[in-house]
Amino acid sequence: MKVAIAGAGAVGRSIARELLVNSHDVTLIERKADHVDPDSVSGAKWILADACELAKLEDAQLQTFDVMIAATGDDKANLVVSLLAKTEFAINRVVARVNDPRNEWLFGEDWGVDVAVSTPRLLASLVEEAVSVGDLVRLMTFRQGQANLVELTLPSNTPMAGKPVRRLELPRDVALVAILRGGRVIVPQSDDPIEGGDELVFIAPAEAEPALYDAMQITR
Repeated sequence: MKVAIAGAGAVGRSIARELLVNSHDVTLIERKADHVDPDSVSGAKWILADACELAKLEDAQLQTFDVMIAATGDDKANLVVSLLAKTEFAINRVVARVNDPRNEWLFGEDWGVDVAVSTPRLLASLVEEAVSVGDLVRLMTFRQGQANLVELTLPSNTPMAGKPVRRLELPRDVALVAILRGGRVIVPQSDDPIEGGDELVFIAPAEAEPALYDAMQITR
């Protein structure tokens, strides 16, 4: 994919390096000249510009990109970048960094954000994931809350033990995407059995979560 990243601080550069490892075409847009350091991210293109300025994004031909990542340390800037990317350039996927959790409610469809990434929220989710058995933990929200990435750890005495994936009666629009077991990541196949202690990762709409509890025979 062709990816633009607004903000070349530590976060933006780290994202760029990860994407380059996976052979994506990455362009960093940074407004501070002293932050422009091509040697720090080998293989990325660099543009010295303010990504909040429409004319600068036009010069960068943002309409040719597949993804915009607003990764600055300023929530206001990230919202402006997201809105311009979506409304002026019709970018298919806009991902925005949330620096202050109190602003998280703003990062939605009205501001052009497809996925909002809040580091405090992710850290809290990971803490919950580490200690929760029998509870759904939301790891990430997609498409302004239309779907969530959720994790459910089965108790050791789950009645689901031994049941193959093909026999799971999941709610509508819920998909099992991974099984985490003993340090392994298992892409579930129809004949794979469920075991006690498994960490199950689902894509699920919020309204389906109560039914997911019932489907996995979890007592709340």
